[in-house]
Amino acid sequence: MDEQTAIERCDYIHAHEDIIAKVNENMPDEEILYDLAELFKIFGDSTRIKILYVLFESEMCVCDIAQLLNMTQSAISHQLRALKQSKLVKYRREGKTVFYSLADDHVRSILDQGMEHVAE
Repeated sequence: MDEQTAIERCDYIHAHEDIIAKVNENMPDEEILYDLAELFKIFGDSTRIKILYVLFESEMCVCDIAQLLNMTQSAISHQLRALKQSKLVKYRREGKTVFYSLADDHVRSILDQGMEHVAE
């Protein structure tokens, strides 16, 4: 019997109630799971990933990121806006220049673990 047939034949009479109760007790709220899914959507764009990796290496301004990635400043700014809204990058002003960096060590850790997983 293949896995799909086994799933279709799942009989609730034989459910493992103790396991179900334990997992259900530890499940995050629906809103938190939605927010987590939205966060991972941000990582689903290769341009945003490139920007995050640039900022993984160094704090940079839009102009420098655009030059490094061979993209327009407008395109970089658009992606940085999404990254800021998701709290993955932060910025600071120095005169008229705005410098961007990763928001915190969590972002660095997510990128590290993603690369580890891809490299396996």
